[in-house]
Amino acid sequence: MADADIILVTGVSGFVGSAVALKLAASGALVRGLVRASSARTNLADFPGELVEGDARDPVAMAQAMAGVRHLYHVAADYRIWARDPEEIVRNNRASTAAVMEAALAAGVERIVYTSSVATLLPHHGRPSDETRPATPEQAVGAYKRSKVVAERLVEWMVREQGLPAVIVNPSTPIGPRDARPTPTGRIIVEAASGRMPAFVESGLNLVHVDDVADGHIAAMAKGRIGERYVLGGQDVALREMLAAVAGIVGRKPPTVRIPRAPLFPLAWVNEQVARVTGKDPFLTLDSLRMAAHDMYYSSAKAEAELGYRARPYREALAEAIAWFAQAGMLA
Repeated sequence: MADADIILVTGVSGFVGSAVALKLAASGALVRGLVRASSARTNLADFPGELVEGDARDPVAMAQAMAGVRHLYHVAADYRIWARDPEEIVRNNRASTAAVMEAALAAGVERIVYTSSVATLLPHHGRPSDETRPATPEQAVGAYKRSKVVAERLVEWMVREQGLPAVIVNPSTPIGPRDARPTPTGRIIVEAASGRMPAFVESGLNLVHVDDVADGHIAAMAKGRIGERYVLGGQDVALREMLAAVAGIVGRKPPTVRIPRAPLFPLAWVNEQVARVTGKDPFLTLDSLRMAAHDMYYSSAKAEAELGYRARPYREALAEAIAWFAQAGMLA
């Protein structure tokens, strides 16, 4: 590889990271992907670039990975809604962001796209939220959202105080192929497509194809303003509408029973206690119920105007996600 042309993507084995790396490689870029030794390699088969092993929290590993890098996409994150020790999620995401950004500064990386989340933005009751509504750590619901707020504020501070050349992108809820883990939303799709979600709570989310999110990352690298944040979203969709769309794609009857959230809190508590024993992530958590109290709707108008960002209809993303899950043997 010609050192001057290396693009480093962290979290390259993950859902969004693999999408970004594949898009870059398809454009002819020379991609270096950072992956932990313990990460699943489902999305790395025939990876079209150089793979290096390392932990994004490790300053030494990051200094080595950053050698000769011109552009950086820091996509890696501890994306868990639940953990035995919730503060572990906060520590991991802050430590990895600090190590990656400090290594990038030391290496003289020319330009950075940092993958944050709409989790760092306050919901706007009655209309979609946007970049003008940043949350404080105290306002964030749950450890994951708090971790992303803490990490994003660190990046902003480094931009202001240390000249970090970073643009921030805030994906909403990506869906589509290669959701190997799967993500919390991917789990909902799998359960619904398998006929295991006969009811729903009243909530809403913003769905976007993961490849459109990847395109948004690349546009942010080319056109984004340093220190600015850009929502990379798709369409606002009520949960009941999403479940009905899943049912239509797989030929099942859509759920029609709406369950109030309050009676589900004891069940979520029990699920979490079971998870502490089994080590398996609970499907229903206390934080997910708290989040469901708000419609998580967002506007991508800023990214559309400044980056030329566009997102396809969410049903296309949903269909591709279900097809991938089926091919991977994840549907009942």
